[in-house]
Amino acid sequence: MTSILEKVTKKVKHLVTPNEQPAQVDSTTPISPEQALRRQIAWHYLSGNGIEIGALHSPLEVPPHAKVHYIDRLSIAELRKQYPELAEYELVEVDIIDDGETLPSIADASVDFVIANHMIEHCQDPISTIEHHLRVLKPGGILYMAVPDKRYTFDRDRPITSLEHLIRDYTEGSESSKYSHFDEWTRVVNKVPEDKAAAYIQRLMEMDYSIHFHVWTQVEFAELLLYCKNQLSFKFDIELLQKNGIEFILILSKN
Repeated sequence: MTSILEKVTKKVKHLVTPNEQPAQVDSTTPISPEQALRRQIAWHYLSGNGIEIGALHSPLEVPPHAKVHYIDRLSIAELRKQYPELAEYELVEVDIIDDGETLPSIADASVDFVIANHMIEHCQDPISTIEHHLRVLKPGGILYMAVPDKRYTFDRDRPITSLEHLIRDYTEGSESSKYSHFDEWTRVVNKVPEDKAAAYIQRLMEMDYSIHFHVWTQVEFAELLLYCKNQLSFKFDIELLQKNGIEFILILSKN
């Protein structure tokens, strides 16, 4: 029987490898194979005017013919307070302060591409987020996502988010499951002792701290995309699904 992942990879039109380098790049700064692959894919697919959501200190390097506006939910000063661990890093200048999950300030069919690297796992309602990211794309526009594979991150001990859970968050609202995500993050990822867990959870929720609400491997995320396409009739094609170190990269084109 053909697996879900095999079904998706059959749709790939162009598969690149870490050794490929875009001819246009002229950089003497050493980069990792994972960064090189991200860049190569960007060079192949991105052009025109687009947005990147939540770039923080690691914006995607795009080709010269691509113009990016940076979106985040907080100003740089507020981001510095929320992420003190990034104190030594330079953050990209935020052009638009907005909710990256719903993008209310971005008009329908107005951008050529949306970049959302290591962002979808921070969304309480990933299906709705994908829907809104597709909404703002012009026909033929590109959604570029890098998603961490939970097996290779601090999420390794967490259970994979089921498709049924994601559907409930989309159809019934995500607030009912919010506390359980913070509880799992606190106990499984941060290993907070039982007697301190409740206070820790409360503090994170009051901060509106951006945790990983959901976790996947390639297969389960492919299953999510196929549900969005086949059951919800979201208008996109899967152009690329590529493993890249601890993450996998997806290219969706709006049709």
